[in-house]
Amino acid sequence: MKETISIEPGPAVDGRIIKTAVSPRPIAWISTVDGDGGTNLAPFSSYNYVSSSPPVLVFHSGDKADGTQKDTARNAVETEEFVVNVVTEDVLTQMDKTADELPPEESEFDYADLESVPSEVVTPPRVADSVLSMECTLYDSMRVYDRTVVLGDVVRFHAAEEILTDGKVDVNKVTTIGRLGGPYYTAGNPLDFEMN
Repeated sequence: MKETISIEPGPAVDGRIIKTAVSPRPIAWISTVDGDGGTNLAPFSSYNYVSSSPPVLVFHSGDKADGTQKDTARNAVETEEFVVNVVTEDVLTQMDKTADELPPEESEFDYADLESVPSEVVTPPRVADSVLSMECTLYDSMRVYDRTVVLGDVVRFHAAEEILTDGKVDVNKVTTIGRLGGPYYTAGNPLDFEMN
């Protein structure tokens, strides 16, 4: 048995412990538009799926320092649309740059020198260099303490031909990036291990 210490939850320790324990966390690189049509792009490592058929994704966003919602969460809830772009090694630097806080009127696509491409069903654009993107419409949203939880129905998938094998997405061709505790990322490479 491992020797452990008991730690009572509290603001000083919760974030680091939970973010290290729940890792690696996939990153949703979420594009939205505001009510005036301005684009926004930001990464969220609090993201997963909650249903596979039909597919439903979930992400959550903390508030800004002034207590207001971050642009992505506000836009997704108000417009009821967003796009999740998958992050791989080749776009890691640009993804990290889009985490910088910009004024709402400034586009992260321009700031990080990223090309956007139109979506087919929803208004927010996709990241052109993302090998896998998912267009979503709002399923529901809720507040959990200081966070906005957003669920979205996936209404369209976009997969680059380079990640397909026999017409199916090949996990060996998609090196996704995950977030660890602290300022660290990791690359998702398959292990040579078969599940029972």
